[in-house]
Amino acid sequence: MDNLRFIRETMERASSFTAVPGWGGVAIGVTALIAAFLASRIRDEHEWMYVWAWELPLAMVIGGWTMKRKAGVAQLKLLSAPGRKFTLSLTPPLVAGAFLSVAMHREGAYDALPGMWLLLYGAGVVTGGAFSVRVVPVMGLCFMGLGVVTLFAPIALGNLLMAAGFGGLHIVFGTIIARRHGG
Repeated sequence: MDNLRFIRETMERASSFTAVPGWGGVAIGVTALIAAFLASRIRDEHEWMYVWAWELPLAMVIGGWTMKRKAGVAQLKLLSAPGRKFTLSLTPPLVAGAFLSVAMHREGAYDALPGMWLLLYGAGVVTGGAFSVRVVPVMGLCFMGLGVVTLFAPIALGNLLMAAGFGGLHIVFGTIIARRHGG
């Protein structure tokens, strides 16, 4: 029995996290496009940041719910070893982004926020994606590349580049994941 348990645990640790929700990514992309549209109409930097601050928990709820749903359909455990590794790798860059956002908000340094958000989200997706299907880290690299471009682009392009990243990249890669890896 000990050998069987060892084999099962070894196989679980070696497997990848496949509950990344493709259609959830598409839905997140759609809400990000809406947020980008709303944010582009706002001139006050505080209110602009609040639009995106509301998009974050909405995206997290959509992602979490669709991930749970996909895992349930596939009879996978979200808290399996690959699921825990995915989450533990994705989380630190996102937490760093949250704290940096608060600090930059306090200093009024709004210009770098779009690039920083895209870059750190991409870093989280790359590291989390190391425990998932191959397309996930590729998506993260695309976010990172767009984040670097955004950091050096004119601030007037911030909403457009965030729409391209959080909207467009989620829709494109969500569709790829849904078609190749189910829902």
